[in-house]
Amino acid sequence: MSSTFGNRIHLSIFGQSHSTAIGCSLDGLPAGIPIDLEALQAFCDRRAPGKNDTSTPRREADVVHVLSGIANGHTCGAPFAAVIENTNTRSRDYSELRRVPRPGHADWPAYIRYGNWHDVAGGGHFSGRLTAPLCIAGGLALQALAQLGITVCAHMQQVGDVTDVHLNDLFLEKSQAKAILHNELPCIDPQAAALMHTTILSAKKRLDSVGGAVECAVYGVPAGIGDPMFDGIENRIAHIAFGIPAVKGLEFGAGFKVASMYGSQNNDAYCMSNGRVCCQTNHAGGALGGITTGAPIVFRVALKPTPSIAQEQQSVSLPDGTNTPLSVKGRHDPCIVARAVPVVEAAAALAVLDALLEDGRFEVPPSPDFCPQRCRQ
Repeated sequence: MSSTFGNRIHLSIFGQSHSTAIGCSLDGLPAGIPIDLEALQAFCDRRAPGKNDTSTPRREADVVHVLSGIANGHTCGAPFAAVIENTNTRSRDYSELRRVPRPGHADWPAYIRYGNWHDVAGGGHFSGRLTAPLCIAGGLALQALAQLGITVCAHMQQVGDVTDVHLNDLFLEKSQAKAILHNELPCIDPQAAALMHTTILSAKKRLDSVGGAVECAVYGVPAGIGDPMFDGIENRIAHIAFGIPAVKGLEFGAGFKVASMYGSQNNDAYCMSNGRVCCQTNHAGGALGGITTGAPIVFRVALKPTPSIAQEQQSVSLPDGTNTPLSVKGRHDPCIVARAVPVVEAAAALAVLDALLEDGRFEVPPSPDFCPQRCRQ
């Protein structure tokens, strides 16, 4: 099914942008993982709209309502389910979209695929609004991975022509992670954050939008996770990353730069460090043959400019079969890259957790009051 993900964990996302609520179910989480619901809400708040002048003016509290799967502060083995209510919708802004499809949106292919029965309000099930429940599930995965000492860190690496410094691709720099959370925008370099802010506002003033890229690193993943061919760790991350509506490109490690490199430049030499095999560089992005090398998994996603812009664009009138101009109404982000940062972290966490569970690398100790000897007597 198109709205599900996972081999060992089974994530399902439901709802539409303007439906009563959106949500997720997550089956397959081991019992006994400690869950901090306040930390989960704080993570989801990083994605929430309406926080500043670089995002949509649509304000949603995005309060996570947990329905099942948590008991006494821990996962209990039952399927986890949660919803977020949609409280600030203006469906009237989308009333004409059945007649005139928006360039850059799924309106036209969905019109054909679903025979015009699809929900057009706010983009329906195609909307970036559906990344909110993805963050709920990913927030749980992040807390589960933390039990193994695994950290996921992402930032705005590019907006338009402005670029941030790169994440350290060999080890976690806590100063980088701290800066991302405290800068004006989720960047490492405060100057880059300021320039990105100016770029976004400039596009907004022109009734336009601008794209960018998010860089993500997963630190602490052991070597040997993943499979060759179709279930490699890159494949798993790509599968869920392309579920983020604006993602149009993905690269690992040196990415497309390898096309201009020689083998002597691209190969990551090995060395012994503290009694274990390590990579001296990480051009591979933490994976070879689909299997983790023990170096951080590093990848970047390219996100297209928000297609909903108020500038007049060319479209067609479907009932009339004629060309017609279109100016998109509603409340939209001039740039979605900042809000995509936690979404990319969530996607990476879910993919890595699923691979670890499938490989048998994730075990939760029993409850302190569990006594198997007494039960066998």
